[in-house]
Amino acid sequence: MYKLDENSFISEDSREIKEGVYFLKSAQNKKYINTLPSNSLILTPKELIKKWGLDSLNIIGITGTNGKTTTAAIIYSILNDLGEKAALQGTRGFFVDDERVEDKSLTTPSILQTLYNMKRAKERGAKYFVMEVSSHAIDQNRIEDINFALKIFTNVTQDHLDYHKSIEEYRAVKSRFFLDESLKLINKDEAKKIVFNEKNAYTYALDEAATFKVEAFSLVDGITGAINYLYKEMATFHSPLRGLFNVYNITAAVGGVKLLTNRPLDEICEVVENFGGVSGRMEVVSTNPTIIVDFAHTPDGMFKVLDSIRDKDIVVVFGAGGDRDRDKRGKMGLVAAKFAKRIYITSDNPRSEEPEAIIEEIAKPIEQKEGVEKIVDRKEAIFKAVRELDKEREVLLILGKGDESYIEIKDKKIPFDDREVAKEALEAIRS
Repeated sequence: MYKLDENSFISEDSREIKEGVYFLKSAQNKKYINTLPSNSLILTPKELIKKWGLDSLNIIGITGTNGKTTTAAIIYSILNDLGEKAALQGTRGFFVDDERVEDKSLTTPSILQTLYNMKRAKERGAKYFVMEVSSHAIDQNRIEDINFALKIFTNVTQDHLDYHKSIEEYRAVKSRFFLDESLKLINKDEAKKIVFNEKNAYTYALDEAATFKVEAFSLVDGITGAINYLYKEMATFHSPLRGLFNVYNITAAVGGVKLLTNRPLDEICEVVENFGGVSGRMEVVSTNPTIIVDFAHTPDGMFKVLDSIRDKDIVVVFGAGGDRDRDKRGKMGLVAAKFAKRIYITSDNPRSEEPEAIIEEIAKPIEQKEGVEKIVDRKEAIFKAVRELDKEREVLLILGKGDESYIEIKDKKIPFDDREVAKEALEAIRS
């Protein structure tokens, strides 16, 4: 329940409706309309947007299997550094002008939560509202009546098939976000995987010809690259981020800000290096030995992260979430086997499933590979990996949970942070 105005409140929960409380009728809760008191006051998202004056906000929506969080965060960082006051909503929480207002929540919250966050952003002077848009939110219409100033597509690979049932359905849901005539920025290297309305569509790419084309880049000591905009402007950027996938994320962000603000490309690229990265995304926990924590939890996400490490032998700790897409488990094992010298397969939010069973599914296609260990206890796996790490020749990647602060087992969220556990392991071997 949120304050609607000076005299009333608004809720999307039919059980909270009473005198002085409006009901926000949405695609998700309209089936409960008949349970309301007969004299109930009702608003639609479109009416609430008008009442709160949210049409003045420039709303940027980013969707894709991977890259949503980082791309959104880079756009938010660039806009604020350019003096264009911005807000950010997504997996990491809700931020306005470099201040965290709300902690982590769903990637895309309910429509009322999103509109209320927009209201607070506007009240704090924000001109732009950057938000991650999940496939679940698109399918459930948790973004109904929101008028996006720009929609960005990063990529689509296997994920959430426990919900969408097939990769074809998953792609169709992602495509649905891009079928209107709104301003769009599409990853041209991934464009064949979705359907989109070409009207007002711009593109970015490393390989294909595109509106924003990366002409050259280096992955040494971060990322340095050159972006060509319609052969009218060329600018270079440097970023402390690592990995080829972050070249895409940066290009999407630079292109998005250019389309929204029409600021000079070199002015936009100049502030790229101010963004130091997203917590839990290629986060360096230690440099001696090198230990990195990342959220990668799909075959493609793992591939991109592991493929970005070129200078050392790779050791990886990872698992797969329970009650989720089972088909990706063996594929994740194969990706790890392709890149890693040693593999520690362990628990990762097993939820209602037995972690041993999940581990066996991951390990099944790589049973013949040397250097694979199965350790159910995630803390034990991290400690063993750190203890056995050759600090001169190897890098340890702990994948799957990123900056999550818990591990979910049998409906219980037990405090657990990969970064803190890795630091504990380092202290243990140094003491």
